[in-house]
Amino acid sequence: MPKFCANLSMMFTEAAFLDRFGAARANGFDGVEFLFPYAFEADQIAERLARHELQLVLHNLPAGDWDAGERGLACDPRRIGQFQDSVALALDYAVALGVGRLHCLAGKLPPDVAPALAHDTYVANLRFAAARLAAHGIDLLIEPINTVDMPGYFLTGSAQAAAVIAECGAANLFMQYDIYHMQRMEGELAATLRARLPLIRHIQAADNPGRHEPGTGEINYRYLFALLDELGYDGWVGCEYHPRGDTVAGLVWRSALS
Repeated sequence: MPKFCANLSMMFTEAAFLDRFGAARANGFDGVEFLFPYAFEADQIAERLARHELQLVLHNLPAGDWDAGERGLACDPRRIGQFQDSVALALDYAVALGVGRLHCLAGKLPPDVAPALAHDTYVANLRFAAARLAAHGIDLLIEPINTVDMPGYFLTGSAQAAAVIAECGAANLFMQYDIYHMQRMEGELAATLRARLPLIRHIQAADNPGRHEPGTGEINYRYLFALLDELGYDGWVGCEYHPRGDTVAGLVWRSALS
């Protein structure tokens, strides 16, 4: 079985955020990820990681006003300066927390911006961020996201992500492959994992429909987890799902799919 990290933005939400680290450790997780650390001081999070002997696998660059529906800044030509500032902030946290990978949300195609201009802006911003992260030995990840859950999102498929990575030409730019999102957008999960694995540095898992625990829907996770072992994938699989009920009760999927 792959090694799993708990997504603390979605799991163990029965507890306050800083208490979720202990809950993850108590339930057998060695690693955690989450969307954003910026509501807390870095030393608050670092203390919880150290106390519970957890590795922070991943977090996102700032994504604008999340509560207002913004989902990233990287493809918006009007906000390049804000994007560059967000890279600096994310790096401050990443260095303090020992994070080896940061995810850059592409954002939604802005109104009245041509897709070609958004693409060029996205590539330029990724090159900027990748260069800044490379100086600290940190990888930059991009993730295709489905347009049912996130209408208007700019990066929507694995082929598009692979093409962007090739165009950027940054040695530390890779794909974050979310099985749930790609099931909704394109299917062909096993074939895509086989073909794109050299570009993939992080995988996330949830089932469809509902974005709940693996094994609760149509995706054959027993097969996919075995495939990842067969392919020699040694990275983390982030449990980025919404538990159907109590988080701990829902963790039975780990033994059921082994």
